[in-house]
Amino acid sequence: MAQVIRSILRADGGVTLLRGRRDGLEVMLAGRDLAPALDELEALLARQPAFYRGSKAVANFGAQLPSASDLAKLAAILSAAGVELRSLSGSASGLEDLARAGGLECSVEAPAPSIEASALSEGARSLVADFAGARNDIAMRRKRGESSVRRAKIEPKTPPQLRLVEAPPGTLYHAATLRGGQTLHHSGNIVVVGDVNPGAELVATGDIVVFGRLAGTAHAGAQGDASARIFAIELAATQLRIATFIAAQERPPRRGAPKPEAAFARDGGIAIVALEELGSIELSGVSPS
Repeated sequence: MAQVIRSILRADGGVTLLRGRRDGLEVMLAGRDLAPALDELEALLARQPAFYRGSKAVANFGAQLPSASDLAKLAAILSAAGVELRSLSGSASGLEDLARAGGLECSVEAPAPSIEASALSEGARSLVADFAGARNDIAMRRKRGESSVRRAKIEPKTPPQLRLVEAPPGTLYHAATLRGGQTLHHSGNIVVVGDVNPGAELVATGDIVVFGRLAGTAHAGAQGDASARIFAIELAATQLRIATFIAAQERPPRRGAPKPEAAFARDGGIAIVALEELGSIELSGVSPS
């Protein structure tokens, strides 16, 4: 029924007098002269006198406060159509007392904020001056040979400077035995999986690791890195060099099975220790170099 009410009960000026709600009807009297509005409501209800019978209505007066006679006339018009005036709604002061006096419910709404025209500037209230100023500005720009619309000046960004970054030295991995006369030179570490026979030579700027018997010549830290080391499963090199240090002394013959060893620069020479002892030397705080 609410959709039917919205479609047929309108005033001549297009202002809805009645609209459907879930719980009944709402009489919209806010912002209207009450006397002609009530007459118009009475005429609209009379067109279908039995259609609204049994409904309950809420009268919305908005910000205006009706008189007791206006309220009585409204109740009589609705009652004649079989509609019960149940409550009042609006934001006017005193509406709640008026509803209580008539035995009606009341829903008080917050008043809508008012916007004063004095808060707007002259330029905001009149666009004519703004358009005129814009036309004058465009004309002056054309006389100066400029574009009609001011364009933003964007400064080009200076590209970041490129720097050459050297890649860290890699590791040369050689899985074969080096025979006498063969050499491996590498900027970085060298790892050999196999033996290095007498007469073979290894030169690296980093560490040298031999998973086998090192019997040739090995030079680690060839560019002056005294922290470089040489590791081998069996360390029996003809000559060991680390940075500028050379192992000159001869080692006594080894007894028993060979054990992995490490060579490092220390006290102006090269020291050789069992690999299992190297960790305890570092943990003790004594630097191998």
